[in-house]
Amino acid sequence: MLRNKDELPAVRVYTVCEESRYLIVRDVPALGCGDELLELFKQYGEVEECKPMDAEDCGPFTDVYWIKFFKFNHARFAKRKLDEFVFLGNRLQVSYAPHFESLSDTKEKLEGRRKEVLGRINSGRSKIVQAQTSERSLTGKQVSVHLTQQISSKEKVYLESEQAEAMPISRVSSDKEYFSSPSMNNTVRLVRERLDKIQSSSHQVGGEPALKKSRVDNRRRI
Repeated sequence: MLRNKDELPAVRVYTVCEESRYLIVRDVPALGCGDELLELFKQYGEVEECKPMDAEDCGPFTDVYWIKFFKFNHARFAKRKLDEFVFLGNRLQVSYAPHFESLSDTKEKLEGRRKEVLGRINSGRSKIVQAQTSERSLTGKQVSVHLTQQISSKEKVYLESEQAEAMPISRVSSDKEYFSSPSMNNTVRLVRERLDKIQSSSHQVGGEPALKKSRVDNRRRI
């Protein structure tokens, strides 16, 4: 049946106490393939012991094996990869067996889990610190680049102004022809000649301005 959209999905609670380095493998073909099963599980970590279990309920053509890993994370990895794995035509059923643990095994498992969680927390904090540091350094580089661009632009304007002031003022000769048309050049020459005459008539020979000619009053007196 389809689940109603208003109903919450089923959630399976998982705790570290359910984990174990002891695994029980069911539905193994009863073909005397214990060595092949051991080689399969060794691909995911060091296996301390692997043996068949006669006390477990076995099918008419299947066996049950008990496997002990050296590390908890290897057992976790093997269970995740090999559960529902097809082995010699049968689909394996892999489950944890924490009831085989001793007190020291349980303490070691919980201590390892605590270190693993602390390592993840510290790695997350270090990533955050690195991101903040890189962001600050990037911001500082952007500010420095912006200031450098401003300073360089100001220096460029200052140098251009100094060069403009230092450049000598070149005076163009009045005889220079600016236009390709002879008529335009003649017009310019005539205008310059008239301007020179006006300027020379407004000054004396010594360079002092000419005195204004006094007017004669010819009006008749009564």
